[in-house]
Amino acid sequence: MKVTGFTIVRNGVKFDYPFIESIKSVLPLCDEMIVAVGNSEDETLALVQGIDSPKIKIIQTIWDDSLRKGGRVLAVETDKAKADISKDTDWCIYIQADEVLHEKDYPAIRKAMEENLDEKQIDGILFDHLNLYGSFDYIADSRKWAYKQIRIIRNDPNITSFRDAISFMKNGKRLKVKEIDAAVYHYGWVRHPKAMQDKMESFNKMWHDDEWMEKNFEKVNEFDFSNIDSLSHFEATHPKVMHQRIEKMNWEFSFDPTQGMKLTPRLRFLNWLEKKYGIEIGKFKTYTIVR
Repeated sequence: MKVTGFTIVRNGVKFDYPFIESIKSVLPLCDEMIVAVGNSEDETLALVQGIDSPKIKIIQTIWDDSLRKGGRVLAVETDKAKADISKDTDWCIYIQADEVLHEKDYPAIRKAMEENLDEKQIDGILFDHLNLYGSFDYIADSRKWAYKQIRIIRNDPNITSFRDAISFMKNGKRLKVKEIDAAVYHYGWVRHPKAMQDKMESFNKMWHDDEWMEKNFEKVNEFDFSNIDSLSHFEATHPKVMHQRIEKMNWEFSFDPTQGMKLTPRLRFLNWLEKKYGIEIGKFKTYTIVR
């Protein structure tokens, strides 16, 4: 069984992505790792080059900044990285530059790939998706956040990145996946408020034109993390590769999960259904779980 990881990153330092930690968290599971580094204004490329691993293969890409609808450029860049994966690869592990795998989940991930290697009807592996928010102590837990994500796919050219690279589809159809007891730790909403604001401005430009940005994007120095509907305390452990970054946290954020929750009674009920029974009403999915 051959396994290849793949990811994309651009301006990882400027926007304070844990992209080095992200890459390192996948390496123990891979035979090779494709890192597509976009045209950056910082030392992102040099830092990726500095990772001491013969598994890493870097490809340099130019992002099409004219693609400003639906975050499409992210899917285009993801497909570029996927296209560079060795043809003899069986499974592909996709990781975004602000996502990290936990070492405690490695055995379950390996087992899932091995057990489903010859089950050709299985297109991918479905993970829990933990959305850290504000600091390393809170999880965004309302239903607007994705609880599950496909992060392992079969090496099939018909499987391509979907929308803003949030997931994958196969010839425009849902993937058949196996769900495993393993998680992806998403740190995209945990960074200094100034870096968060800069990142939000950059990302909004991938979805909207200049006119929309002028009318709708608030120009402020720092992002307001308090504008969140529901959080819960993160009680588990973080991946080891994140420990040094966590120790260097240089901003403060606190939230009382029992107070100020901005959820209507309907949303509270839908949240409860999803958390208690896994019933997701009204959500679009790119996968069908195979039991």
